[in-house]
Amino acid sequence: MYDTLSKRLLFLAAAAIVVVTLGYTQHLSSIIREEEQRKVDLWVEAVKQRAELVTYTQTLFEDLGSEEKKRADRLASAYRLIQEAPNGTDLTFAGDFLVNNNTVPVLITNNAGDVVYKVNVDPPPEGVVERAYYDSIRRTQMSRNPPIRFEEVGQTIYYAESVRLRKLREAMDELIESFISETVINSASVPVLLIDSTATKVVKSQGIDVSKLDTPEKLQAHYVAMAEDNPPIPVYLPGEGWHMVFYEESAVLTQLRYFPAVQLLLIAAFLLVAYLVFSASRRAEQNRVWVGMAKETAHQLGTPLSSLMAWSGLLAAKGVEEEALKEMDKDIARLHVVAERFSKIGSEATLKEDNPLEVVRETAEYMRPRVSKHVEMVQELGPDTGHLMLSRPLLSWVLENLIRNAVDAMDGEGVLTVRAHWRGDAFTIEVEDNGKGMIKAVARKVFDPGFTTKDRGWGLGLSLAKRIVEEVHEGQILVASSEPGKGTCFRMVFQA
Repeated sequence: MYDTLSKRLLFLAAAAIVVVTLGYTQHLSSIIREEEQRKVDLWVEAVKQRAELVTYTQTLFEDLGSEEKKRADRLASAYRLIQEAPNGTDLTFAGDFLVNNNTVPVLITNNAGDVVYKVNVDPPPEGVVERAYYDSIRRTQMSRNPPIRFEEVGQTIYYAESVRLRKLREAMDELIESFISETVINSASVPVLLIDSTATKVVKSQGIDVSKLDTPEKLQAHYVAMAEDNPPIPVYLPGEGWHMVFYEESAVLTQLRYFPAVQLLLIAAFLLVAYLVFSASRRAEQNRVWVGMAKETAHQLGTPLSSLMAWSGLLAAKGVEEEALKEMDKDIARLHVVAERFSKIGSEATLKEDNPLEVVRETAEYMRPRVSKHVEMVQELGPDTGHLMLSRPLLSWVLENLIRNAVDAMDGEGVLTVRAHWRGDAFTIEVEDNGKGMIKAVARKVFDPGFTTKDRGWGLGLSLAKRIVEEVHEGQILVASSEPGKGTCFRMVFQA
């Protein structure tokens, strides 16, 4: 009663620990999950705001660019005015405009193509031919505007968009590139895909192996799955059109969702290991108790056995019937064997090469007069063709135990068959009765320690028999067949 109550209290304490631990872990996971989600929401809002800033900056740059374009156009008009103005025209304003130009790059060349005047144009780098350098500028930067020809003096004027406008374009490109990088890098560990306007190209990614998205179909399937979790963010990038930012929950958030289940499995594994260790310790303690009891039993049997041997000798001297004394001596010898078995429990069994068929025959012959006269014992023994490494006392005891159980199952009346034969290298022993039989549920438990169907049994006989057959002799013992009302057959198999 006390042991059962202790087990229940231990179970309730373990259950309470599991519930509290899982509850607190779930609470922490929820807090971290909410915090992670807030970070993602802030990141999404920041992406939208930066996209609006990029769009506004582009509008501002376009306005500034228009002003710079007008400045270049006015500069070209001033040159044309000077070229086309009649003699005597006041060119002070136009001249001041040209002199005060500090933003528009200008190159003036003669008929030979040599530069005779330049303004707002960087000098050629060291080691670069001057003529080739300026020709390159005229072909690239200044090719967008038509040159102005002064036939009278044999000169040509080339000009480009202003330095300020060019820097504005470069700044815009850097801003777009910075926006793309920050959108991905500052994504708070969230897997991100930035898709171009055609929805077939990955512009930038973070936390996603894009090497696996090497076809438009795979890419589409992936970002459609991401869109099911979170709505994508549309982003307009000047000069590149609309882009879409797809994102999904972070790896940390995903792991947090499954963390309580993983923890539950770990706790269950720990409890299982603890149970197995506890059970093994308990079985080891029980084994020590049984070993102690067995050795004490063997010791206690020694005194009456010596006395019985003396009484047998005394009866023989008084002329008691020889047949009765012979059977009595057999029982005394059997008691010696039993005492020896008990004394050796817990010790390593000694196996010797022996004839198993002979052991079966001797045990069956010994048990025949010691069972009910209403039980017919039948021996079906095959030819003697081999030997086994065995312990004769232990194997004999197992067979005795099976025979006694069969007799009990028949209530002392019926047919008991003992079979033994060789099949190749395998030696098989069967003990079959036509008694009560067993249902399958009982047959599966008959070898469990402590299980018994008898009113006054300890449930140790078949358990010890199984240990002797399988652990000592490395054989196999099983219920070959059993049916309620028809009987049971136990089978042992040993390999030579």
